[in-house]
Amino acid sequence: MSKVAIVTGASRGIGAEISKMLARDNIIVVAIYNKSFDKANKLKEELNKESYKLDLVQADVSKKEECQKVIDYTIDKYGKIDILINNAGIDQCKLFTDITDEEWKEMIDTNLNSVFYMTQGAVKNMISNKKGCIINISSIWGMVGASCEVAYSVTKAGIDGMTKALAKELGPSNIRVNSIAPGIIDTDMNKNLSKEDIEEIKKQIPLERVGTTLDIAKCVKWLVEDEYTTGQIISPNGGWVIN
Repeated sequence: MSKVAIVTGASRGIGAEISKMLARDNIIVVAIYNKSFDKANKLKEELNKESYKLDLVQADVSKKEECQKVIDYTIDKYGKIDILINNAGIDQCKLFTDITDEEWKEMIDTNLNSVFYMTQGAVKNMISNKKGCIINISSIWGMVGASCEVAYSVTKAGIDGMTKALAKELGPSNIRVNSIAPGIIDTDMNKNLSKEDIEEIKKQIPLERVGTTLDIAKCVKWLVEDEYTTGQIISPNGGWVIN
């Protein structure tokens, strides 16, 4: 049977590109979306026309019970989870002193707790099967922090910490855990930036361009296929930040 992957936040941007990359490698993709049904369905139709398998599931992964619904659905239908891509997330640009309790909780629930819930559910199956690959989509700001994006930076730093600790804990079960921490990528998340802002950022990047969703999907493909990389925070950022 083909490998089975769950991709959260799969309806657009990086998640959609990852879903296409995996499906075209003949991996069965369970693509999770929350509100963007039209975009998710368009993605499914595109891949189905190419005879690739994409299975859509609606879920709000900020909620534990919704995450468990996804895990149960996947195991009931396909019998296993080989790959988990934790990609769902939201952004916020706001002064730290202006962040409300509700906004803080929403950021933590959506960006960090979703990774905890989805991973905890998937790992139980992976441990039984003695294999698995977990890839968390983090951010460059989890590595170095961003002014006016404190809550977002905190969640991404938390994901990276979880990645490192889980890699040590799950390695003996042949489960690899890594984070991809993109720099600035051409997605809707950066639509608030003006053309002038983008040009100014490009001047700071040694490769002199912003990243694409395909750049990130290619990194996912490599980590899925590789068998000796775990516990790493890999940052495709054009050299913007070099650690």
